[in-house]
Amino acid sequence: MGVRHINPEGLHRSPAFSQAVVVEQPAKTIYIGGQNGVDAEGKVVGPTVGEQSLQALRNLQTVLRSEGASLADIVHWRIAVVDGHSFDEGVAAFQQVWNREDPPPAITVHVVAGLGPGFLVEIDAVAAV
Repeated sequence: MGVRHINPEGLHRSPAFSQAVVVEQPAKTIYIGGQNGVDAEGKVVGPTVGEQSLQALRNLQTVLRSEGASLADIVHWRIAVVDGHSFDEGVAAFQQVWNREDPPPAITVHVVAGLGPGFLVEIDAVAAV
């Protein structure tokens, strides 16, 4: 399977994300539903975007490991953060878990009016193995 990270001339180049990711077939694709900052008992882990983002990323890792994959296999993240909350803490959480030697996935961030009670962030992802 081939995975190519695309950053064509004429578009902004960032170390934090790729403009696009191409996955050549055949590939096993894992679609991970939105993960919030909740622990195994379903309790919100803390009141900040940083705490909740780190837990959501750990939850994603748990799903990926169950399928023999890792964060490096993610080709796209979609992140929702509640309006009025800076995502800077979420970026810091991402930097704690992401190996900078791996090419970053494509990322989409949405600012939303709200999520479930107490939730400040939700992250879903697509991985190709």
